[in-house]
Amino acid sequence: MENHWYKTFFEGVSLDCWRKCVTPDQTKAEVDFLSAELGCVSGARVLDVPCGDGRHTLELAALGFQMTGVDISESQIQEAGLRAGPAALSIEWLCADMRDLDWAGEFDAAFCFGNSFGYLQFADMEQFLGGVARALKPGARFVIQTNMAAESILPLLKERNWYQVDDILFAIANEYRAELSRLETECTFVRGGRTERKRFSHGVYTVAEIQRMLATAGFKITALYGSLMREPIKLGSHSIYIVAEKLP
Repeated sequence: MENHWYKTFFEGVSLDCWRKCVTPDQTKAEVDFLSAELGCVSGARVLDVPCGDGRHTLELAALGFQMTGVDISESQIQEAGLRAGPAALSIEWLCADMRDLDWAGEFDAAFCFGNSFGYLQFADMEQFLGGVARALKPGARFVIQTNMAAESILPLLKERNWYQVDDILFAIANEYRAELSRLETECTFVRGGRTERKRFSHGVYTVAEIQRMLATAGFKITALYGSLMREPIKLGSHSIYIVAEKLP
């Protein structure tokens, strides 16, 4: 599969489907978690990468954080700016590849949410983590959310499944490539009699592998959770939350 599938996946009906899946209550719960786990106070500089349409960035900016949102999708960045509107929020929006973070010791914290950890190939993931580490001040925290860790996805993986999301029928066909440790998925979206098909590819790493990747980039793990309620990780935990700290 083409390595940069995420450049065009989040457009049209697939983007509408994703937005319908994410409720305001979920965003609030995630922002409450982030504001506690990022380890910094109002006024701190925080990096959201990739930021999508800015649902976390906007809420954290409203709490007083100085936010920078980075995403490769120009349409997503444009929409994030429109959602911010004329409100006096401290936000910088940047359309850029998450591998190309051009900062050095400027941020007090960073996070990677929305299940985007693992979009890239392994070498690109290392480049991304190295860029985040460079962008952070010593001791700054980096918080990751993923529901594609091996402990989350593999125990309950189905080859085929479908969901009704409001007016969209969403069907998936999964193929786990063990030799690559990647999940290749074909998505079919049906709405109003029209069908759209897209594919995505996602790296599947164990929690221990993610820890080693972070250590190579210059982070140490300070907390591991299996939910926003800070429950322990177990096989089948829907999401994994990792709190890391940049080493001096």
